[in-house]
Amino acid sequence: MTTHNSPRTFDCAIIGGGIHGTYLLQRLLEDGPFERSRICVIDPHERLLTSFRAKTRVCGMDSLRSTFVHHVGTEPFGLENFAEANDRENELVPTVDYPPRPSLDLFLDYSEYVVDRNDLQSLHHQASVTAIHELPETQGLKLETTTGPIEADHCILAIGQGDRYRWPDWATDLDHVEHVWGEFNHERSVDRTIVVGGGITATQLACELSETQSVALLSRHPLEWELSEADPRWINWSYIKENLHTHPPGSSNRFDVLSDARYTATVPPYLYATFEQRTNNGALSIVQGDVESAVADDASVRLFLDHGLQLVGNRVVLATGFEPVFEHPFVERIAEDLELARGHRGMPILDDDTLAWQSNDGHFVPLYVTGALAQGTVGPFATNIPGARRAGDRILTAITQRSYCSPRSVSNDAGERKHKSEATN
Repeated sequence: MTTHNSPRTFDCAIIGGGIHGTYLLQRLLEDGPFERSRICVIDPHERLLTSFRAKTRVCGMDSLRSTFVHHVGTEPFGLENFAEANDRENELVPTVDYPPRPSLDLFLDYSEYVVDRNDLQSLHHQASVTAIHELPETQGLKLETTTGPIEADHCILAIGQGDRYRWPDWATDLDHVEHVWGEFNHERSVDRTIVVGGGITATQLACELSETQSVALLSRHPLEWELSEADPRWINWSYIKENLHTHPPGSSNRFDVLSDARYTATVPPYLYATFEQRTNNGALSIVQGDVESAVADDASVRLFLDHGLQLVGNRVVLATGFEPVFEHPFVERIAEDLELARGHRGMPILDDDTLAWQSNDGHFVPLYVTGALAQGTVGPFATNIPGARRAGDRILTAITQRSYCSPRSVSNDAGERKHKSEATN
């Protein structure tokens, strides 16, 4: 009889049920060497993609920034076919000098369709991973979770940005200040809201809130308009190898290349018409400056800016992003426990071909990385859907090759499975 402390065993465990975890789960089911019952995804939410759904809804997103071929399904044109089959082609939004983008509703509905069609929810273990240890006898890993231990021959770390939100020093412990990704209630209407931030999230949120209230958008710099998060060439693995992998893994040079490549805190041009309309009718104003100090009373908060201007509102909503995932306490803990190599600013040192996190002494640890933690290898699109596809290609190949030497059994038909080609590779 299995008890709370008896380990459940799997060939592969994925930590994180967001975009990356859900995509990798499908790749393993379709192209991997394992039987369905030997794979699991561990995530603390009730359903897969819960965190992504919540974040996109709360910030006022209407459509995806990425194109219609980038989604959680494994077939590049699956979302387009879904739209056509359901008479929703009008939700593939035309974009100047860019392929069409899906509406948020279409993207989420297709994601739900993919999860249901493949019964991915049945492979979801609702729990949080608290620690990871090596198992020398099986060359696998033991995952300590809030619902008991799990042992796996292979583990994929797909934790996203880590849900630690960046709070400026002036905002700490100040009343009437919320973070958009925190306890913020976007349906609550007040007379005036100050949105702090200069990127896509801040701009989307300011436009949505200005439909029902006065909004001031406070940015440290003039708004910069870019259609994509980086030059689209960074989606191609050959470009990544030529421009990123020529520098040593984990080096400051790689970090600098990434920083230069990202269009950080930019706004896509398709938001400009709405933004201009809101500013022209007086519902939305934009202010540039840094906050030097702030005070709050029972009903309002006052921000004192570096150039002498003051902003007053009933609340402040921060759209200031995330704390660096490289410094996440969970990442720190597993890196220390497994003695994993780290580089500049804590960047995980990964094998560029397999995305396996390398150890300090050179011995192999069956822990593979996708998402934000893999930026040093996958490049500026690592956190996005294209990054999930690029990472999935490498991780699946590495796991399939290693599985033939695994001490645990694998599916008898493993040799008959073939890796599907990616149309965007």
